[in-house]
Amino acid sequence: MGQMLRISGFVPRGFVVEATTWDAEGLLILARPRPQTASCPGCGTVTYRVHSRYERRLADLPMSGRRVRIVLTARRFRCGVVTCARQIFAERFDPDVLVPWSRRTGRLDHIVHHLALALGGRPAASFARRLMLPVSNDTLLRVVRRRGARGFIPPTVIGIDDWAWRRNQRYGTIICDLERRRTIALLPDREPATAQAWLLDQRQIKVVARDRGGGYALAAAKALPKATQVADRWHLMENASRAFLDAVRKSMRQIRAVVGAATINPALLTAAERLQYEGYLAREETNTAVLDLSKQGAAIKEIVRRTGYSRGLVRRILRGQRSDVFRVRESSLELYLPWLDAQWAAGRRNGAELWRDLKARGFRGGLRTVTEWVTRRRRADMMDGEALSRAPAARTIARLLTISRDNLSKAETVTVAAIEGGVPLLVEAREIIASFQGMVRRRALAELDAWVERARSSLVASFANGVVKDYAAVQAAIFLPWSNGQTEGQITKLKLVKRQMYGQGKIALLQARVVGASWHASAPKLRQSPILHAGSQT
Repeated sequence: MGQMLRISGFVPRGFVVEATTWDAEGLLILARPRPQTASCPGCGTVTYRVHSRYERRLADLPMSGRRVRIVLTARRFRCGVVTCARQIFAERFDPDVLVPWSRRTGRLDHIVHHLALALGGRPAASFARRLMLPVSNDTLLRVVRRRGARGFIPPTVIGIDDWAWRRNQRYGTIICDLERRRTIALLPDREPATAQAWLLDQRQIKVVARDRGGGYALAAAKALPKATQVADRWHLMENASRAFLDAVRKSMRQIRAVVGAATINPALLTAAERLQYEGYLAREETNTAVLDLSKQGAAIKEIVRRTGYSRGLVRRILRGQRSDVFRVRESSLELYLPWLDAQWAAGRRNGAELWRDLKARGFRGGLRTVTEWVTRRRRADMMDGEALSRAPAARTIARLLTISRDNLSKAETVTVAAIEGGVPLLVEAREIIASFQGMVRRRALAELDAWVERARSSLVASFANGVVKDYAAVQAAIFLPWSNGQTEGQITKLKLVKRQMYGQGKIALLQARVVGASWHASAPKLRQSPILHAGSQT
């Protein structure tokens, strides 16, 4: 036999329903407290002497799509202890049921808090109205601020990284518990001193996963000298790829020579390309003057004094970081060049006519782009077939050298073969970078020393020197399972929260929302840190 549905089962515990009524606003419930006694909040004495009664109007969870209001007849009691400062007090309820001065029941306030954590102010207020929970955006944010960020279990494995308040201008710091996969703190800046002050209060930390910047490494070394620092594996792989790209840029002169694009005929340049070519010649003159003074034994300070160039510019030239090459700029006609060559061979030489046909084929460029190509092609024909060849960009060459041969076209295969045959040092650099990335993927820690010795005499020596400077953290990144990927994911969540508030949230509100949301979310089972029994293998 089914049980009867009682209205008293829908009110918070400790309340007794005296009457119910429906009106235009929804369900109105008249209730009173169930206990006959109360404890004095001042001295804790239990008393049953009622002084007076008053009404508290509370909002509760909706029912059947209608708002629910509770009119609670609360009581004031007399304290029987003569020495107690509170002779008269209002009765208190369980904080999970009803807190003092609240106009919402505890369970409704819990829902409001979660809405604010998930959606913020204005979106949560709009959604709450659809749920028949009318609260304003200010109320939602006020609930988040009042509850604040919960305390966290002292972590043993953390990830630390920076995040942008405003890109290239202002940054903060995020700290995550990698074992529990939760954000535990937000710091207002990324200064090493700020991070060090926070770490000093967490002496139990054994592993710190970080990026390859020096700020957090310095803070962790000073605050937690016994903790193991772990370099982020993604940053290691990205730094390796960037090192190979830098090697390609340093080798662009040799690459241009082997692909047959080392000779520039100014007569075949357009007006815009001619301006670029003149700038290229001026930079070449600067580089030659600085290198000549360096060969004569002049120090950087002396070169700066003689030439008037900045110290940074002179240093880049001497380090080979300004070995400039001139590349003919890419054109929007690249996709249509085979068709244009065929039309030119068929005798069509009118630029305007070719442009109209290209427009019908989907070309979105202007008439001048086509007429410049026609002029250049006509001049090349007048110079016994000499044309202006264009070397691919350094980034394009790096991509062609690192992807599978099966994914290359015939022309790209010829270009790659020419580069591999003419620039063997670049092929060696590619193999070194590939072996490093494979070593990280396979967790082959034993190969690291041999790799460093080989890389130090190659085009990627600067990357190898960086690995040596951060050697212990790189070793830990290869051996240990921890990395900063979880921290990067938490930064993505933080950015979403910040954008929901139109970038106006301050650090306290951001921390309350981000940390509060992560602690209310379900967490996976903890993994035991291998650093506890790794011994001296790191």
